[in-house]
Amino acid sequence: QVQLVESGGGLVHDGGSLKLSCAASPTILRPHTIGWFRQAPGKEREAISCISSFGTTVEYADSVKGRCSISRDNVKKLVYLQLDNLKPEDTATYYCAADSGLVHSCILRMTQYDYWGQGTQVSVSS
Repeated sequence: QVQLVESGGGLVHDGGSLKLSCAASPTILRPHTIGWFRQAPGKEREAISCISSFGTTVEYADSVKGRCSISRDNVKKLVYLQLDNLKPEDTATYYCAADSGLVHSCILRMTQYDYWGQGTQVSVSS
């Protein structure tokens, strides 16, 4: 069982930045591939980025490419999502999720992920 807790969300102005964190439960025995997703009110959940277990592979959705950077610190059991040049359309609840299968790659597909956090809210004002 992998427990995930997101943090770092908040309210920023158009063009602002936020750094989200995803903390994995301290009892896990190995690092997992992690994906970041977001869901805006009335819209489907969208995959935006992922990073493999040891950080060798990263992927970004077109909607955030060039404005987003994912990284991880396996000693601290944290995965980060840096969001820059935020726009009002980035307003959503952001979730991280763990994939217990893949190790050296990652996939931007919601069904690939087994464990989910509760989400952190990102709001961008115009």
